[in-house]
Amino acid sequence: MPAALFTAITNIIIVDMGVSWNWWTIRESIYPLNEVLPLAFALLAMEIWILKYTYGRFLLFIVTEVLLTFVFILLIQPWLSYRGIWVRINVTNFLAYLPAIPQFISIYLYQMWQEDALAPAVKKFFTRIQPATIKPLAKNEEERDDRN
Repeated sequence: MPAALFTAITNIIIVDMGVSWNWWTIRESIYPLNEVLPLAFALLAMEIWILKYTYGRFLLFIVTEVLLTFVFILLIQPWLSYRGIWVRINVTNFLAYLPAIPQFISIYLYQMWQEDALAPAVKKFFTRIQPATIKPLAKNEEERDDRN
């Protein structure tokens, strides 16, 4: 579930960037959110299922995301444009696909972080860096005097 929320935030950022860079415009949105597609909720559910069945197998996750993004860009976006919901202005299929690549990787890393899979790697990397506040407290007066 946290990865789906992260996906929602990154999707909103990508769509907003595309609108501000004049790549596309959205004519049908979810009120009061100006630039959010109604289709965004289906994409969130799809992301939950993709992570459920591919988490732990990064290559399968990437292949699945690449294929589904190609389906979205080559089939669903033209249909949305035909219906007048999502209209591309100054973007090619390749440029529309570019923001998705870092999003895939960040979603997977975010899910790893949420499940503490990244914790051993981060802990190993930062073993020598510790603030003074986490030093163990002295149990008696002699140990306190030895530290000073």
